[in-house]
Parts: sequence; structure tokens; C-alpha cells
Amino acid sequence: MTTPLSGIPSGIRYYFGDEANLRRTIEQTAMSTFAGWSYEEITAPSVDYYSLFENGMGHAEAQRAFRFTDTDGRLLALRPDVTSAAARAAATLLAERERPLRLCYAGTVFHQTARSHVDWRRESTQIGCELLGSNSELADLEVLAIVVELLNRLELTGSYTITLNDVRIFNGVAERLSLDPASREQLRQVIDTRNAAAVESLLASHTSIEEAHAFAQLSRLAGKLETVDQARKVFANGQSRLGLDRLEKLWKVIESLGLADRFEIDLGDVSRLDYYTGLTFKIYLQGSGSRVGSGGRYDGLNACFGKDEPAVGFVMELDPLTDVLCTKKQVTMRDDAHKAKPLQLQNQDASSLLIEAVGLRAQGERVSLTLG
Repeated sequence: MTTPLSGIPSGIRYYFGDEANLRRTIEQTAMSTFAGWSYEEITAPSVDYYSLFENGMGHAEAQRAFRFTDTDGRLLALRPDVTSAAARAAATLLAERERPLRLCYAGTVFHQTARSHVDWRRESTQIGCELLGSNSELADLEVLAIVVELLNRLELTGSYTITLNDVRIFNGVAERLSLDPASREQLRQVIDTRNAAAVESLLASHTSIEEAHAFAQLSRLAGKLETVDQARKVFANGQSRLGLDRLEKLWKVIESLGLADRFEIDLGDVSRLDYYTGLTFKIYLQGSGSRVGSGGRYDGLNACFGKDEPAVGFVMELDPLTDVLCTKKQVTMRDDAHKAKPLQLQNQDASSLLIEAVGLRAQGERVSLTLG
């Protein structure tokens, strides 16, 4: 079948003019913010072994990647995720670096299938940072503080909400009920629908009716610090308690910083990435139909590459972030040259025209040559 060259694949798009410039502005603002917190920029390969992402993201998420075979028969993929590549680099190429190790990036990721009709892009740009070598509450708070600063620098103060959870709460329930991997994934998907009746029905074959009803409340628990108190009445296992304790400590610091109105605890917001081991969070913006960022703690990922160490980080999706900012028109352009009206230059003598143009550019003027 002949493909018309005037069309492009679904889930892919162009960016022009102000919108393209805005994307660059957001990237530069993010990298400047990361640099201010002493993060080192890295650029990961666009093509890598598929097994890297399967081990990092989990089989279900990695399956969405574009896959193809190398000349030696090994399976490759266009990267669907940057965190996995950053974790491997930290555990191998940067294994001898002093810890904590701080890395940041802005890179394109690719997916063969869209996540949903809302999250329709198959090519997108992720901006993120990773803090490796520390399992402290302070490390978690540092990453959250960077998220808040970046959103504030993009003039989105008051327009965002960050939801907090801890994957150990869900994992504790799964272990308490002795769920196999398939049942665990099914439970995670049902919780994601926020349907407590469906959760209760699924758990009915694994525990008593009373306990299934109590655990089903997981999909409904959301709010401020009182959410932790409510959860303690439901989850008595040790792992879930550890997650609740960590959330409570984080929340008290968030309150002390005067940021409680921008955060929520949402125990029904269960991450689908297998590498998370503790804190998880998602970033939502008014005006966006899907989340614009997510992050959390992934203490087990680097062990896959030979260096077992704790880590925490986040990624922000440039595309939905740009959509919101384009609508709000809140972010200024990269520099005055993009706002000033260009000087129209015309001269029959090419040499004289270029000399004039180069001279004006050296003075910072914006020029536009009339080409005869």
C-alpha cells in the first residue's frame, strides 16, 4: 500500500513558531532549575536494548515500545523511557562517582501504541532528574522541591496539584493476600478505575468479605493528612504501615513550607511502573486532560545493572505542559529577539547586504533579508 508523503503517522506532530519557541523555553527553564540544584545533564541513547526497558519499566509498559532486530539478532527498541537508561549509566559508567549522584535530562521518548485517547502522543519529550545514592526523606523532599520550583518559574503557581502515594501501601496489601503477579496487576488496574465495588469483587476470592470491603477503600482514600489516619484503620500489615509513616513525615515538612494546598495524598493513584519501591507522585495541571508529570522512589532498579543503591526522581511531559502554557500564554519567549519586529534589509549588492546584516546581528538586532 502506497503511503502519501504529505501525511504523518498518528500520534506524531509538528511544532512551529511560538509553540516551538515555547517548548525550548520550558526546556531551558527546567535545565536551569536542575543546574541550580547541582544536577549534571546527561544525554541517553535513542536506541537501546529492549531488555533494558523490560527490566526497568516492566513487561506491560515496555511492550508499548517500537521494537526491531539488530544485525546480530538482538532485540532493540526506540527508548520509551529515560529513567532506565539513566539508572544503568549511574550503575556502570558512573559507578565510581561520589554519591549522592544527581543527573538531569531532556529527551524524546517513543511508543508504538498510545496510552489512551487522552494521552495520544507516540513521540513526546520528557524532562526529568534523578537523585541516586540516598534513601533519606530529605532526598524525596529535594525532588519535590525541584518540581515546585520549576512549576513556579513557569508561572503556574496555583494551577497545579501534586498527588502523593507510597507503593508499599499497595504492595503490603498484595502480600497480605498472597496475590500472584497476574492478580496483583489486575488489582492495580481495577484500583486505577476508582471502582470500589469492582475492587471488592476481585478480592472476594482471596479473603473474607469484611476484609475485602476494608481493602476496597484503598481506591477511595484521598485528601490531606487525615487520609493517612483513615488508612491506618484499614491497613495493619508492616509494609503498608511503613509507607503510611513515610507519607506522614513528608506531609509535615510540606505543611511547614506552606505548600499543603498544592499537595494531596491519593492512595488510589497506583503507579503502573514496576521499578517504584516507595514514594510515588503525579503532577496535574488545570487545563490538561492528563497528568503532566510523575515520579517516585526506585531503590531496586540499579541492582539490575550490578550496583544496588537507592534512587528517586521524576519526569515532566513537555507536550501537555506546552499545551497548557500555550492556552494561558503565561511564559515569555526565549529572548527579546523573538518578540522584536525584524529590520527589513534590502540591497542589490549581496556583499553590502550581508555586511549590514552581520553588523546589526552583532548588536543584537533582529533582521530579515529581502531576497531578490
